Amino acid sequence: MDVDAGHGAALGGALPTQPGELPLARRLRSLLTWPTTETDPVTHLVRAHRGIHANTDPSVLRRAYTIAENMHRGQFRKSGEPYITHPLAVAQICADLGMDTTTLVAALLHDTVEDTRYTLQALAEDFGPEVAHLVDGVTKFDKAFYGTAAEAETIRKMIIAAGKDVRVLIIKLADRLHNMRTLGVRSPASRQRIARATQEVLVPLCDRLGIQTLKRELDDVVLLHLEPDEHARIARHVHDRPGWDAYLAEVVARARVALRRSRVDAEVTPRPRHLYSIWKDTVAGGHSTPYDLPRIAVVVDGPATDCYAALGAIHGLWRPVPGRFKDFIASPKNNLYRSLHTSVRGPKDHTVEVLIRTEEMHRSAEYGIAANFRFPLAGGGAAARAEQLDWLRRVLDWEQDAADPAQFLQSLRCDLAEAQIQVFADGRQVLLPAGATPVDLAYELGTELGDHCLATRINGRLAPLSSELEEGDVVEIFTETDAANGFDADAAPRGPRREWLGFVKSPHAQMQISRWFAEHTEPGISITDKVRLGRATIGLALRKHNRGLASDLPLLRLSEELGYPDLETLLVAVFDRVIEPDAVVRQLIDLVDHRQ
Repeated sequence: MDVDAGHGAALGGALPTQPGELPLARRLRSLLTWPTTETDPVTHLVRAHRGIHANTDPSVLRRAYTIAENMHRGQFRKSGEPYITHPLAVAQICADLGMDTTTLVAALLHDTVEDTRYTLQALAEDFGPEVAHLVDGVTKFDKAFYGTAAEAETIRKMIIAAGKDVRVLIIKLADRLHNMRTLGVRSPASRQRIARATQEVLVPLCDRLGIQTLKRELDDVVLLHLEPDEHARIARHVHDRPGWDAYLAEVVARARVALRRSRVDAEVTPRPRHLYSIWKDTVAGGHSTPYDLPRIAVVVDGPATDCYAALGAIHGLWRPVPGRFKDFIASPKNNLYRSLHTSVRGPKDHTVEVLIRTEEMHRSAEYGIAANFRFPLAGGGAAARAEQLDWLRRVLDWEQDAADPAQFLQSLRCDLAEAQIQVFADGRQVLLPAGATPVDLAYELGTELGDHCLATRINGRLAPLSSELEEGDVVEIFTETDAANGFDADAAPRGPRREWLGFVKSPHAQMQISRWFAEHTEPGISITDKVRLGRATIGLALRKHNRGLASDLPLLRLSEELGYPDLETLLVAVFDRVIEPDAVVRQLIDLVDHRQ
């Protein structure tokens, strides 16, 4: 759907849309020249779809296109193009991913319910409940009715719909990708806002779904609009690097020979980085010039064990760089990405990165959850899809505990923004946000265990509950029922401690602790204590952003903007979890930064 869709208005943007284009001229030109060929506009879509799914019937796509074109007739994007170009482009992105016919039909119709007189009931009657569910899942709530809560309500609704059918998220990602491609016609402030929202929610969603072929382009276009000078610098570097192609050709040729000698059947290709990846490594390493190592991919034709044989062949050819080997086959990433990563001293003693994977791993790395639709006969799809969507089930679990959509959106951003670690507890592997503590783990294992945890052992040693867990830690959680293990359960307080909110990382743990305090009153705590603890909670939340307060003046201004009669009332509201400290801190930082 378009980022600012409206009825009959100029909606959206145009092709690689740099700022400064004139919408009126483009609209007039589009009226005179569209369609630009004598062929049916949907022909290219049908051809791409049947190129992957040869036995599909294109008639339903043509019917969906005809309805979408009729419904959107008279509507235009900000670029001046007819609005139908947007849903057609979204469907094309889905077709290139290899999605099924149902997804493409929903993509063609995804804005009709929101922006035209076409109702969800009519759509369900014409195309069935499956298509109607997908379209409803990506339909935005009306800003005029929901106000500032509209964005959070929309994302919450989309995630819930995706719990029933993940294709909702794939259509949304394709929708945002086309809008990002055509963002240049909007104002600088709008470009920044939309790019930031894309970076915070949709790019991480794309990563969790494992769809790297979309994520790479989203990353690059976000960089274009948030860091245009850096984007231009990296693009110049990629365009101008001398001898790059010849060097990679030599690396590829020598790697192929080494693999043949080791009797490993594999395809070797150059694997250049995209712009955002180069920029991120440049910034992370503090390099003054773009940090862009040559890279190749080795895709073996055989089982996973052949990947290790290929690794041996590569290391036998070139000396490996110490500390640069990662085995994501034995320990896949949280989005089930699997591959071997190594760096070697290649020809002319240059460092070369090497990715080694099977064909099935390569498909999964490129298309993620979409691979199950693109390669439906590959086998193992249902089990892989279920495992890949474990994170979505966890989100839906704590979604029910979110007090309101704004809290849900903030928690979702935190969950998506964090790197992940895997720890072991109760004989199983548990996925947690990086920096998580034993309390986070306890709540992940069960709400009852979280509410009553008293102590922990990490790798066999007693440790504070606030300890940050690390990848591979083996963790034991003890409650008041574990007095036999030497813990003084009678002396311990019942239920969670409020200070836990200062160090837990997972949204689930934060919400469950807040829920407990909402259900259990605390007689005897004074307003003065609440003010003091509310201020401390804000201080801890500010520390996560490496910020602090020199005076109460910014807090006082914020309490006025939020409609509180005084600062003390705001601090009590923070203590009572009426308003989330992270939300206060985010608004506080915006307030301070915008006044500078």
